[in-house]
Amino acid sequence: MMEIIIIIANIFKWLIFIYMSLATFYVLFFSIAGLFKYNISIQPSKHERKIAVLIPGYKEDDVIVNVAQSALKQDYSPEKYDVIVIADSFSENTLNKLKKLPIKVIEVAFDISSKSKSLNKAMQILPSNEYEIAVILDADNLMEKCFLKKIDTAFENGSIAIQGHRTAKNFNTPIALLDSISEEINNHIFRKGHRVIGFSSALIGSGMAFNYDLFKESMSTINSFGEDKELEINLIERHIRIEYLEDAYVFDEKIEKSKSFVRQRTRWISNQILYAKKYFFRSFYHLFVKLNMDYFEKVMQHFQPPRIFLGGTLFLAVLLAFVFNDHVLRFAWLIIFMLFIVSMFCAIPKKFINFKTLRIFYLIPLGYVLMLFSLINARQPIKSFNPTKHSGNIGVDTNDIDSKNT
Repeated sequence: MMEIIIIIANIFKWLIFIYMSLATFYVLFFSIAGLFKYNISIQPSKHERKIAVLIPGYKEDDVIVNVAQSALKQDYSPEKYDVIVIADSFSENTLNKLKKLPIKVIEVAFDISSKSKSLNKAMQILPSNEYEIAVILDADNLMEKCFLKKIDTAFENGSIAIQGHRTAKNFNTPIALLDSISEEINNHIFRKGHRVIGFSSALIGSGMAFNYDLFKESMSTINSFGEDKELEINLIERHIRIEYLEDAYVFDEKIEKSKSFVRQRTRWISNQILYAKKYFFRSFYHLFVKLNMDYFEKVMQHFQPPRIFLGGTLFLAVLLAFVFNDHVLRFAWLIIFMLFIVSMFCAIPKKFINFKTLRIFYLIPLGYVLMLFSLINARQPIKSFNPTKHSGNIGVDTNDIDSKNT
């Protein structure tokens, strides 16, 4: 009986090692790829396209008025874009303030709210054939002044699905700084690194732009809490490449407290698990029958563990291997862990490599524990809309938002 237990334990140990090794090599490969320059061909736009800036919000009274005001300050012809706030469960006071601005306000209400429902309802109400581009923002997002102009230029050069560079607008707490670094690592690996290799950029859920008719058609089939992941698969299944504009910035409020961190990551991981299971077998059909490597890679991406969980588990594996004197795997674990460290240093932007950033390393164990809680909570599918609450902490000058703020 003991021999059987030992055999099972060894099999389990090797399976964990293989999974963690593959995850590390995946991150390392795209992290190194992200070090190379990636520029799309740029030709001046012949005419400005009409843009709908869609801002869905759920009980975002603290931030939405400032966001709407900021969105009106684009370096783009005012008659060529509309700011459209999709207001779900806002107070009357907030609605009155919004209606005084030169924007469109669409009030919605649902038994169970979701971002996808708000967007679909708004596009049903908006006039047909009025817009050429849909830009999607979260209710806390601030665009740099030339964001719409850069989007329009990218469309002039053939792009019809674009992820902009979402970056932090606040670094006011250690958790916010850790969250900011995490987002930039993801930008480097899952957006820039993927585009360098030729794969589609990952979508984040905001700071995105699409051909309006394409977006309306694609969203009409989506009614979930992970609309960005569904949209990714929908587009890539049709062989539509998702572009990444590294120099088109949208500023996003980062998580400030550990409780919000767990709630947000639980939602993300739950969606990741859902779509990994949903599309796993279909991905092989698209790979071998449709020859759609982009689709297959996107689904496999959902099997990646969160970076902080991967790093923390590798560190613990190294310690345990040396404590229990595992002659076979202890140096193998150490090599994999060192490769993970290299991949993170490749992915972290230089602006974050300073003494202030080094001081938050003590939070990494806390981040690992919080991620464990998120993984445990993520076992159950999401059944209600639970967006991250925003504080209205600006962090950047909304009167002069441009690339220099990054």
